[in-house]
Amino acid sequence: MVLRQGDDVLGELAALAANNRIPAATFFGLGFVAEARFGFFDFEIKDYVPCSYHDLEMASFTGSLAWKGGQPSVHAHGMGCDRSFGAVGGHVLGLTVGRGSFEITVLVHERRLERTVDAAIGANVLQL
Repeated sequence: MVLRQGDDVLGELAALAANNRIPAATFFGLGFVAEARFGFFDFEIKDYVPCSYHDLEMASFTGSLAWKGGQPSVHAHGMGCDRSFGAVGGHVLGLTVGRGSFEITVLVHERRLERTVDAAIGANVLQL
């Protein structure tokens, strides 16, 4: 995929999975983002603590596509760098493509994979 300015990266990946009935996939990518929202999972509150950054070059973006409750489930992590070469990263909660483009390679798997919430930790876990 090659995404352009303003595109919602996670939304486009979910749409790709739904529209093409992709059973499961892994992906990796890189490119420019206007806004990146990363999260760090807090096991006490069982949710992500978010932090937003602007105008980054994503040096690494990787994850998996699976299904949860009949809907595509995107699990992504990444690392982005700013103009001063400072790096930030973590679980990707959202990415909006900035000026330039964002390139993603998607490797489709034959077997459908599902995610379910693991009650012990309160987080989605890929079921194999």
